[in-house]
Amino acid sequence: MATLRRIHSWLPRLQRPCTQSCQRAAACSLLHGPPAVSTFKLQRLRGAPTLQSRAFSLSAFRLKRTDAFDGGQQTVFTSEEDDEDEDFIEDSEVEELFQQQAPADIAGGQHRVFIVQPDVKWGSRKQHLTTAELMMAEAVGLVNTLDHWRVVDKIVLSTKTPEKKRIFGKGNFQLLTEKIRQTAGITAVFVNVERLSPLSEREFEEAWGVKVFDRYSVVLHIFRCNARTKEAKLQISLAEIPLLRSHLKNEIANMDQQGGGSRYIGGSGETLYEVQQRLLKEREIKIRSALEKLRKKRHLLRSQRRHKEFPVISVLGYTNCGKTTLIKALTGDSGLQPRNQLFATLDVTVHAGLLPSRMTVLYVDTIGFLSQLPHQLIDSFSATLEDIKHSDLLIHVRDISHPETVNQKVNVLNVLKNLEIPDRLMSSMIEVHNKTDLVDNYQSAEPNALPISALEERGLDKLKKVVEGEIVNSTGKHILDLKVNLSTPQLSWLYKEATVQDVRVDADDGSAVVKVIISAAAYGRYKKQFTGR
Repeated sequence: MATLRRIHSWLPRLQRPCTQSCQRAAACSLLHGPPAVSTFKLQRLRGAPTLQSRAFSLSAFRLKRTDAFDGGQQTVFTSEEDDEDEDFIEDSEVEELFQQQAPADIAGGQHRVFIVQPDVKWGSRKQHLTTAELMMAEAVGLVNTLDHWRVVDKIVLSTKTPEKKRIFGKGNFQLLTEKIRQTAGITAVFVNVERLSPLSEREFEEAWGVKVFDRYSVVLHIFRCNARTKEAKLQISLAEIPLLRSHLKNEIANMDQQGGGSRYIGGSGETLYEVQQRLLKEREIKIRSALEKLRKKRHLLRSQRRHKEFPVISVLGYTNCGKTTLIKALTGDSGLQPRNQLFATLDVTVHAGLLPSRMTVLYVDTIGFLSQLPHQLIDSFSATLEDIKHSDLLIHVRDISHPETVNQKVNVLNVLKNLEIPDRLMSSMIEVHNKTDLVDNYQSAEPNALPISALEERGLDKLKKVVEGEIVNSTGKHILDLKVNLSTPQLSWLYKEATVQDVRVDADDGSAVVKVIISAAAYGRYKKQFTGR
């Protein structure tokens, strides 16, 4: 009866005429439905002894030039929203969608969780690079990431039939059911598998009498708790569509048992299930359209980076491997506040830093990876992960102190393969072994990996030199000694358009030999302006 009352409570809103704002949101009543894209400012000062960097989010922007400074110009990027785009989803609509779409059973605050970890003994689903105990430890970490959630009990249970509806055989399922029912205070069960089918979820809930979550729903809720920008909220709203469809199937199945799920609504010729499916589809189309507009704005930002010839370095790795801590150590950006938490970073942020040659580069902090993530979740965040493809260099950060570090590496490489990262980036990718301060007398078995401690800032000088060499190779920059006339603006031009490494002045001749790192395009402009060639 509770299900019947909940379904029928939707009817007045489903039958209500759509308002103009409702039509714009393309998801009326039940399916209404992420904060404004924050502004960014990146200040870049070439030739200056220090560099102040700030993170910027990924929205459209305009370019401003300020007065000349120390022989160069200070370039400031400022954000500018496209106010003329009437079709773009409003901030209020995004927030309304994000808040109303949250599955009530998972967003309801506190949960006392019983974790079930299937231990697959053989077959295609058996994990060969990890153990059920280590997977259980990660599941506990996922639950503990959420405020007001705590683990009250857990069990690792063997299975030979993970593809079956109940996952476990009859005897083990009965054993599990008795243990869950005998454990006091449980409000939810977390079955640590990628996805549960709607049928499995409903059968488990009927057997155990509490809400049942799978890995997809728990990770998605962590994402939801950490989402800050419009883009992150839109991507999470898109990823929640499969969950809503599963819940809808279960609700309608419960109604069918009571004889009400197939009735037509208001003479429309549609059943309640068909109406809900249509509204979900309309919502999905609206979200995808908004994300495509954000993708175009992100493309504009990348185009401007290329125009200013900033080398872009994407820092990636398994969640909580220390990416943000490393970027903070490389850039000195005090605004970065790393957290010892899974999926603390959901939004791509970009931070400027200097290499030993004083070349300015941009470090991109990306979302962390996780094993056994359903492809729908990765697809929903494709707009964010797309930035990796357009980098000049990748840095793969590994938590070398983690017992599953090898398995984590395999998972990261698999995600990169699925993203179809270009071969040139995969072959030049730098592997960094982080958190060596947590391992006694660490010695890497992989000769090309760089051992560091981002927290204690050990090994960073060597990392910067390796990064510089790869950037020079990947961007086609040249290291040249150029003779300049000090009575002309040649030197100030080079400070502005290239990376000046050294200046040897000949006072008698009024000239200097300048060692620079310069792109082919900038060198062409230099020759045209100052040598007439």
